[in-house]
Amino acid sequence: MKTLNKTDYIPHDEVWLKYLRDPKRANYAIKLALEEFEQDNDVDMLLNVLRLVAQAQGGLASLARKTDVSRQALHEALSPQGNPRLRTFQNVLGSLGLRMTVKPVRTPAKRVSRSAA
Repeated sequence: MKTLNKTDYIPHDEVWLKYLRDPKRANYAIKLALEEFEQDNDVDMLLNVLRLVAQAQGGLASLARKTDVSRQALHEALSPQGNPRLRTFQNVLGSLGLRMTVKPVRTPAKRVSRSAA
């Protein structure tokens, strides 16, 4: 069995970066990441997808110019250990052509008994 050397494979992020250069694919990836975030609250995955899209769509330096946030601050905010401020997160989304919305959490509707009425 042949063992793989470092040069025998394409890094995972490199494949994603090529795929996410297409704006339609990038928007779809963000949409899926947001849907998954609604299900599992996995902030790391959401930030990773945003970071990859930002890199594929011109890089963090370009995004930094659009958001008026330093490249280093963006790199830290979108890293797996990142904890971006709401304003930074909103600026990143806006520069990627997205907007944040808030909706109520779905809870089962309470039934009103007719005898109580």
